[in-house]
Amino acid sequence: MADRDYYEVLGIQRGASPEEVKKAYHRFAVKYHPDKNPGDTAAEERFKEISEAYQVLSNTEKRTQYDRFGHDGVRGGYGAGAPDLDPMEIFREFARRHSGWGGFEDIFSSFMGGGFDARRGAASERRGEDLGLRLDLSLEEIARGSEKTVRIRRQVSCSDCGGSGSRPGGSATRCSQCNGTGEIKVVQRALWGQVVHSVPCTRCGGQGRIIDDPCARCSGHGRIEGREEVVIRIPAGVGSGQRLVKRGAGNAGRQGAPAGDLVITIREKPHEIFERSDNDLLLRLPISIVQAALGDKMQIPTLEGPVEIKIPAGIQSGKILRLRDRGLGTGRQRGDLYVEVRVWTPQKLTSQEKKLLQELSGMPAMRPPKPGKGFFEKVKNAFRT
Repeated sequence: MADRDYYEVLGIQRGASPEEVKKAYHRFAVKYHPDKNPGDTAAEERFKEISEAYQVLSNTEKRTQYDRFGHDGVRGGYGAGAPDLDPMEIFREFARRHSGWGGFEDIFSSFMGGGFDARRGAASERRGEDLGLRLDLSLEEIARGSEKTVRIRRQVSCSDCGGSGSRPGGSATRCSQCNGTGEIKVVQRALWGQVVHSVPCTRCGGQGRIIDDPCARCSGHGRIEGREEVVIRIPAGVGSGQRLVKRGAGNAGRQGAPAGDLVITIREKPHEIFERSDNDLLLRLPISIVQAALGDKMQIPTLEGPVEIKIPAGIQSGKILRLRDRGLGTGRQRGDLYVEVRVWTPQKLTSQEKKLLQELSGMPAMRPPKPGKGFFEKVKNAFRT
């Protein structure tokens, strides 16, 4: 997606309230949802664009970063066209969070022309449960991208009945309570009137049918507990707390319904040498008094191997040197490596070393400058005159 202004994407002003952001996303998501526009690639791209804008503007921290720095302020996370942006997951999460928002389910039912409720019963309520997994990654794995194989416990399709829940040759009848839709309507009273919600049918458990001769192994559920290995591909540049979604790797659905998803939450392990800020890295480099005074050439580590840097003569402790494009690369841009010089003071000295330092301390060049006024003191004086 091109770097189009997110407020323009949602058709709102920069000072729009969170409620206005929600309503704008809902309006456009309804209009450009892929289920309503099958085969329309332009609508699909618009849906992705809307989802990306909402994902940033609905998050207070990300919105602040975007308002201050634009698209550069949210790159490296889900925003700004991140490779793992999942518009459908954002859509489902929005629906889950705001399911009681003025009869939200029925709003989406109406926009799908009456067919969305049936699809919810078949694919959303009946689908297998989503599973969560926390994945710890080193900075090196994040920098280059990686592939992890994990073993998870999940509900898998029953091999005896092929996931149908019925014995071979068995039959099933349509549920009379929900008429085969898998859900029933529940009316609740609210201050503003009646709110209608769709819930799974209590008789058939949301399946829409009753199995007459259930499978002995899975008791008619169509799934059993198992363990499976799942391959997870991690794109370069992910951050701590970021979520990735592995489609269909959650629990198998009941009686042949679609499987849920595996939601992977990334946790970045602390690094022994580097500190990370988005795509930039910080390295604190200890040097001796002699190196600080005379200057030196040193080998320092980077994520791609050691490089040589020049320490200028007379450098002060706390000075930061910048190495461009030596930070973290995410495909779209590459960060920098900042080297903070810290002059190391020896703590254990021999008598000879002490004597030499005492001789040096008497020389004019070794005497530090007198204390001067700090920045804030200078500001105060400027206002006094």
